[in-house]
Amino acid sequence: MPERNRETLERFFRAFSARDGETMAACYHADARFTDPVFTLHGSDVGAMWRMLCQRGKDLRVESSAIQCRDDQGTATWHAWYTFSSTGRPVHNMVHSTFRMETGLIREQTDHFAFWRWSRQALGLSGVLLGWSPLLRNKVRASAASSLKQFVDSSHAR
Repeated sequence: MPERNRETLERFFRAFSARDGETMAACYHADARFTDPVFTLHGSDVGAMWRMLCQRGKDLRVESSAIQCRDDQGTATWHAWYTFSSTGRPVHNMVHSTFRMETGLIREQTDHFAFWRWSRQALGLSGVLLGWSPLLRNKVRASAASSLKQFVDSSHAR
């Protein structure tokens, strides 16, 4: 089973590098859970998020490394370079992901990154001054949730 899980994670990151949100979504269990510093998603919303990011991220570039699997657990480190659409600012996000696999699919994914570092790049001065605050994090969370809802409603992305 660990080999099957590793193959799923490798397929996921190959698809991410190719901006193929459909293949990424297919790597998830139907009852998947995704968590990062912005929000937590469940089920079909996880795949919809990746479809949205891949479709909208015209200059998105992703490189993954250190993909590891042991039993039903996996980890990976990855870097994403893109232009944050709300501000037009360039972002280089460094992420460490942990995975729990079930039946060869991603059941849980938790992404760790420095929100303040991200906010400084993506938001400029407001990120520098407020990136540490729950107020800014909640604003980013609400904006991301709204964008995902609009994407799902307009494209039937589920």
